[in-house]
Amino acid sequence: MTTAPVRPSPSGVGATRPGLGIVVVMIGVLITAVDTTIVVLALPEIEHGLHVALDSVVWVVIGYLLVITLLATQVGRLGDMYGRVRMYEAGFVIFIVGSALCALAWDEASIVGFRVLQGIGGALVTANSGAVIADLFPREQRGKAYGYNGIGFSLGAVLGILLGGAIVTYVSWRWIFWINVPIGLVGVGLAMRVLHDRSERQRRRLDLWGMATLGLGLFGVLWAVTKLATVPLDATLTGYLVGGLVLIVAFVWIERKQAEPMLDLSLFRVPTMTPSLLASLFQGLANFAVLFLVIMYLQGPRGLTPIHASVLLVPGYLVGATVGPFAGRLADRFGPVLPATVGLTVQVVALFIYAHLSLTSGLWLVIVASVVNGIGASCFFPANSSAVMKASPPEAFGISSGMLRTFANIGMVFSFSMAILIASRSISRRLAFAIFVGSESLHGSLARAFTDGLHSAFYASMGLMVVAALLSATRVRSASRTAMGRPATGRGAPDRG
Repeated sequence: MTTAPVRPSPSGVGATRPGLGIVVVMIGVLITAVDTTIVVLALPEIEHGLHVALDSVVWVVIGYLLVITLLATQVGRLGDMYGRVRMYEAGFVIFIVGSALCALAWDEASIVGFRVLQGIGGALVTANSGAVIADLFPREQRGKAYGYNGIGFSLGAVLGILLGGAIVTYVSWRWIFWINVPIGLVGVGLAMRVLHDRSERQRRRLDLWGMATLGLGLFGVLWAVTKLATVPLDATLTGYLVGGLVLIVAFVWIERKQAEPMLDLSLFRVPTMTPSLLASLFQGLANFAVLFLVIMYLQGPRGLTPIHASVLLVPGYLVGATVGPFAGRLADRFGPVLPATVGLTVQVVALFIYAHLSLTSGLWLVIVASVVNGIGASCFFPANSSAVMKASPPEAFGISSGMLRTFANIGMVFSFSMAILIASRSISRRLAFAIFVGSESLHGSLARAFTDGLHSAFYASMGLMVVAALLSATRVRSASRTAMGRPATGRGAPDRG
């Protein structure tokens, strides 16, 4: 079946075929998704190989996510200024260099620092990928495109689990980073050949004060919450926590005064934009913890190795990859509200199943829950991405895509810390950390107590997912107002929800 040529808009991205364009974007999503799961499996080896402190090794994960969170809107703005394809390709190059340096890391500071560099590349790729899709495809086909993009994430997560387990077990943890180099080079080559910037450049300025206050604020809160998983609350941690919260408040004040803020607050006046972004935040807060909570359950009370624990989650990712394009088509046909809200509701069901795992539950129940969760996530992501980009005026595609990534990642980084903190209520904090890293397992009464703690964390995630579903459902009212003739954005054509 041949694909019709793209009809490039004067303010967008051109490609010889939209199918090739989406393949390039999928590679970018795949390579960043691989690094999410593959690094989790390698944490025990990184801890031992580089002599990293137990409570510091998690910053190999958190540091990467935090950088993507801070830079998402700013590198999206760079795409509007200098070309979305150019910034997308630059992200690939930086990611490749960061990966190679991670493979050559020699101590704790170097691995965390090079992961930060990798995160800069990941931010350029992920923040601009949504804008590239919005430029390549008309509004009525974006849901399907984001659905195919979801295949890249699911396949990347699966590859991360399978390749990560094999590499860590039989080769060396350093090769989990070396493997990004050839994949990244293929992505850069295809992007240079297939994608072409044809957009008019937008004159924008970077919000350095906003980045500084939000970055330091999030770092202060995350540092305090992460340390609480291993040490009791003291004056130092209280200072980090209070200082971080004060800086986040200062960030909001600064954004209200900036001519070109890091978070464009005017976009929140778009009827469907606010609930879409908040639904993404609460979904990330509820769901990102699941990967770690389930792995902690399987490695701790059930005594599985990291690779065996992760393989049980593969069916969920594979089913999710299959469902994504169909969910995207539903979003194109009926609007994004229904599939996004149904997807979040399905994820609530998955969390309920996880919350009832016991020491004697069949491992097949973990597979069932992962499949249900994969279906729900694959319904939500393409529909919600489509909703945000439909509501966004074309000249702000880069900023809107970056804001969506920012809200999702803020949820993800705090989800990780929340999972560790809640799960460590019932046993010593240091032992909970060791279980997560994969260097300890549990037996007897400790295993039972820890499983009860995990139940509390899953129930907390259920509550957050319900909030996300309710936020998503409120878009029905916004869409109805738009259909009655009220302007959706104030800057562009009405959005149909």
